[in-house]
Amino acid sequence: MLRRCSLSDIQEQLQRLEMELSEVANNKEKLQRNHLELTEYTHMLKITRTFIHSRSRHEALGPQYEEFPTMETDSVTGSTGMQRLGAKLGFISGLIHRVKVEAFERMLWRVCKGYTILSYAEVDESLTDLDTGEISKSVVFLISFWGDQIGHKVQKICDCYHCHLYPHPENDEERADVLDSLRTRIQDLNNVLHRTDDYLRQVLQKAAESAYTWVVQVKKMKAIYHILNLCSFDVTNKCLIAEVWCPVSDLANLRGALEKGSRKGDATVPSFVNRIPSSDTPPTLLRSNKLTTGFQSIVEAYGVGDYREVSPAPYTIITFPFLFAVMFGDLGHGVIMSLFALWMVLTEKNQKKKHPSNEIWMTFFHGRYIILMMGLFSIYTGLIYNDCFSKSLNIFGSGWSVKAMFTNQQWTNKTVQTNALLTLDPNVSGVFSGPYPFGIDPIWNLAVNRLSFLNSYKMKMSVIIGVIHMSFGVVLSVFNHL
Repeated sequence: MLRRCSLSDIQEQLQRLEMELSEVANNKEKLQRNHLELTEYTHMLKITRTFIHSRSRHEALGPQYEEFPTMETDSVTGSTGMQRLGAKLGFISGLIHRVKVEAFERMLWRVCKGYTILSYAEVDESLTDLDTGEISKSVVFLISFWGDQIGHKVQKICDCYHCHLYPHPENDEERADVLDSLRTRIQDLNNVLHRTDDYLRQVLQKAAESAYTWVVQVKKMKAIYHILNLCSFDVTNKCLIAEVWCPVSDLANLRGALEKGSRKGDATVPSFVNRIPSSDTPPTLLRSNKLTTGFQSIVEAYGVGDYREVSPAPYTIITFPFLFAVMFGDLGHGVIMSLFALWMVLTEKNQKKKHPSNEIWMTFFHGRYIILMMGLFSIYTGLIYNDCFSKSLNIFGSGWSVKAMFTNQQWTNKTVQTNALLTLDPNVSGVFSGPYPFGIDPIWNLAVNRLSFLNSYKMKMSVIIGVIHMSFGVVLSVFNHL
């Protein structure tokens, strides 16, 4: 009952959060639509004012100054006739998308037969369509017409083209009053929208703080129910019976956990553990930590040993990186690998949170200790091979004397490789009386048979190490057989 209550509590909190977020989001959308309408209305009033003033100026100057004389003459003639019939001049103003202006103007001319005057201008500010979320340019238009019949036609055309229509003031005083009220309302809406965004951000931050806890709780509940589904139900005693394999060293911890769970759950019947004899082979339990997990994965790629067999994973911590370094023996590359792996090891807590979904990066990250060990052993074998970025290092000097090549003047102009006096003879008096202190003498870098010598050296050493490695595996197999 405790688990069900906690799950229902989480569900109830999520439902309350969903209702609150949906309500705030709906209110914000309404406010944004209202703000967009007021902004469009403001642009319409400012731009149509220029239309009215320009028409008044043209009428005062006379017909000879009209921009479209034929069209205006017909309109003036038509308007005089309409005035005689008692028709009233009307205006329709609004906004339309810029891409629809040409088709809109053509439709007005064909349907209304020239008894309308259309003026339009593009809005400088780009407006956002709340339905599609796209930012587009809009055009403000003003349509003048005579009579209610033509007005109905113009209204239907505007509805077909999804125009945003707004009432047109009759004079400049009314226009100024409307603009002042619009500015006040837009400023108030901006303040309300800012407060709404702050409140929405606070709600989401509070939910984000609890989301991780909810996920952990749900995962724990799912894990518990998954284990309970594996148990068998005893109808008579009304209890669950689970048959499990448990390490002998963990039996005390298991009994303690069951007693603790019984106390916390206020169970009337305490839980208990009975050891059941079985002839089945127990499963293999291989404990690992963050250092041995990568090496254990390499071993399990070939197979998992039987119960109580010796696990080769601890030995591969040394053998696997070292055999890699025998092949990849380079001091410079080993330093780069070691520094990269050391950086991953030191920042492992932050790296787990940054790239959880990057599969390639997580492959490198899970093998950070393997890469670190391979880099360290590569540094060691690189010093043995005296190889740093495929170049030899002259740390202790050479054990061979090369003075003889300069004693005879006839050889001074020849190269070092073609000089016959440069012989790698151990009888030449050198710096060291015994073998080279560490690694290979750098004088081998000048030898003609350098590559064949080093390859033979590495191959023979690899064979010796490989035979030792296989012999060690045979010894482990003997223990497994016993």
